[in-house]
Amino acid sequence: MGTTTAAYDAHADWYNDFMSPAAGEYLRRVHATLGDLLGQGDGVCLDVCCGTGAHARAVAGLGWTSVGVDLSAGQLRHAAHRLPVAVADAARLPFADGALTAAVCVLASTDVPDYGAVIADIGRVLRPGGRFVHLGVHPCFIGAFADWSDRTRVAVDERYADRQHTFETWNPHGVRARVGGWHIPLADLLNAVTAAGLRLERVAESGSGGVPDLFGLAAVKH
Repeated sequence: MGTTTAAYDAHADWYNDFMSPAAGEYLRRVHATLGDLLGQGDGVCLDVCCGTGAHARAVAGLGWTSVGVDLSAGQLRHAAHRLPVAVADAARLPFADGALTAAVCVLASTDVPDYGAVIADIGRVLRPGGRFVHLGVHPCFIGAFADWSDRTRVAVDERYADRQHTFETWNPHGVRARVGGWHIPLADLLNAVTAAGLRLERVAESGSGGVPDLFGLAAVKH
């Protein structure tokens, strides 16, 4: 995952270990949901904000040829062992209009200051009929506004409307305590998809308990 300041450079080695198969059940749910939304294919699939390439095998396992971009050169040191990569700003992708068959952005919506701009550029580089899959933390239940200290009763407060970068988190040992994050409310996320010329096809939620912590969608370029 990358940001305009490549915040993950200082944490690349830690994140590579954090998102390894040792991440266990959570990563398995991520990849199962990703596979369900993306489906089988045989063209190039761009992994936007690919980070350490933690999801490359899941994409390739569906038949796609996976390539990745990220702003964090530190993370790409790890990703380069898993897929072809390039250093690039996710909102200024180094591809021509209509060049790609598919794109995914996994667990990165909170790592860029303007995720709507990222989706807009993904819409630009997809060909008509091209597929986009977003999969990220659930915008309604994950963020500085949500307290998960009691997983049976997640508390959400008025900071849901705050779109600013913050290091506030209920978990002092997680990713957000290290690099912070931006929040994109659900309506902003869905509106960005349609504004990019993409037709929403399917949505998915996943959680280890009653409250989902993952939200995904599949959309197709008009």
